[in-house]
This record gives sequence, C-alpha cells and structure tokens, in this order.
Amino acid sequence: MEFVQSTEKDLGIIFGLYDDAVVFQKTVSNKHWKQFDREMVITEIKEGRQWKIIDNGGVACIFVVAYSDPFIWGERGHGKAIYIHRIVTNPSFRGGNYVKAIVAWASQHAKETGNTYIRMDTWGDNARLIEYYTSCGFNFLGVFAPDDISQLPKHYSDITLAFFEMEVK
Repeated sequence: MEFVQSTEKDLGIIFGLYDDAVVFQKTVSNKHWKQFDREMVITEIKEGRQWKIIDNGGVACIFVVAYSDPFIWGERGHGKAIYIHRIVTNPSFRGGNYVKAIVAWASQHAKETGNTYIRMDTWGDNARLIEYYTSCGFNFLGVFAPDDISQLPKHYSDITLAFFEMEVK
C-alpha cells in the first residue's frame, strides 16, 4: 500500500470514483454529493492536497487534505489541524480498511507539517459513519451546520455535519 499525490493524469480516475461514490451514497441515504468543480480538483492537485492510495497496482482510494477549513469548521476549527475530505474507496477495493490506513498516514503527515489535530466531517445523520469514524479513533464532537457555505460544493446547502477530531500523539 502506497500513498501518492495525485496528478492531473488522475482526473478521469478521480471523477470516476466520485461518480461511483454517488451511486453508493444513493443506495444508503437520501443525501449524496453533487458534481464537483473540475477546476477545484485541479487546484487541489497542483497544491499537492489530492492523494491516492495505490494497492496491488490499482487506485484503491482517494482523499483530499486541507490545512484550514474555515467555511465548515469556523470558530470550532481552532488549533493547528489537517482536515481530511472526500474519502472514496474504489468499489473493487471495499473492505480494505483504507480509512484506518489514512488515519495512520494522516497522523504522521500532521506531525511532519506541525499540526496537532486531524479533523473530519460527514453528514450529521449518518449514524453508520459516525460509529465507524469513532471506531477509527476519532472523538465525535457533535452535529453542527457549516459556518459559511458560499465557497463550498452544492451538497453543503441546508445540511448538518458530524464533526470528528483526533489529537496527534
């Protein structure tokens, strides 16, 4: 298993996995992601924040790292933290415990970048993911509405989010 920064050559894979995620989300919830802006993803790639996990020669999982998150976390986002967003596991690799691998990687990455916390969010009514993320070592902080959705993807309209935090040791 290898963590590698995504490149623009990965855009087809990234957007294909986003589409796969939406199909899955629709089978388990009435909430799902809307189409992501291509330029936003290209910017994330250029900034070195879009990552992929290569396992057995294939892209098993993708995710995005942010080093601030004022629109979602607002004042609750105090302290130095990295934020993990848009984790998508390739359907062919489900069951590979990639979130736990991301947590281990993120702990090391947070230390290397001088951060104290790892933070995540998911839809506020997603009991299954709330339970799973706490089983991965995150503290569940509660359910909140994003502070400012003006700069966020469309699926953040009229929602609440479950917030998670883990102190890096």
